[in-house]
Amino acid sequence: MRFAILLPLVLLGCSADTATPDEQQAREKAFEDSMRGAVLDGHFTLVRQGGEPSAPADGEEGLRLRSERYEIEKVVKRAGDIWTFHARIQYGERDVTLPVPVKLLWAGDTPMVSLTDLGLPGLGSYTARVLFYRDSYAGMWSGGKYGGNLFGHIKRPE
Repeated sequence: MRFAILLPLVLLGCSADTATPDEQQAREKAFEDSMRGAVLDGHFTLVRQGGEPSAPADGEEGLRLRSERYEIEKVVKRAGDIWTFHARIQYGERDVTLPVPVKLLWAGDTPMVSLTDLGLPGLGSYTARVLFYRDSYAGMWSGGKYGGNLFGHIKRPE
């Protein structure tokens, strides 16, 4: 019985972010600086909405990872939790450069991009949640009839 009462208190204490406004501003500045000229180089999975993996190409077995690449020119905080990623987005046959407005939320010191049904010219409409931590990113995405997971490394200029 004590465990049932104690667990929510422990979880609440672990999830509480006690950053001061100055500390949060420093986090945001560090994120902005770390993304200038960065390349997100990774992979994504493709799953039909409803959980069915996409059909493998002839001669392949199972679910195949597909390459993706995001060249980030810069990220800019606009107002509140709205940021703009100025990026070149490359995956499959797609290759576009555009500003992408996103909501950037924070889980403690970890930034997370949150976009829901965002229409992107030349790409379609997408929903995604992507976490950034140190030199890695990971998350989920959906758009149209498909969705999946994405992950990779963040390469920063020297």
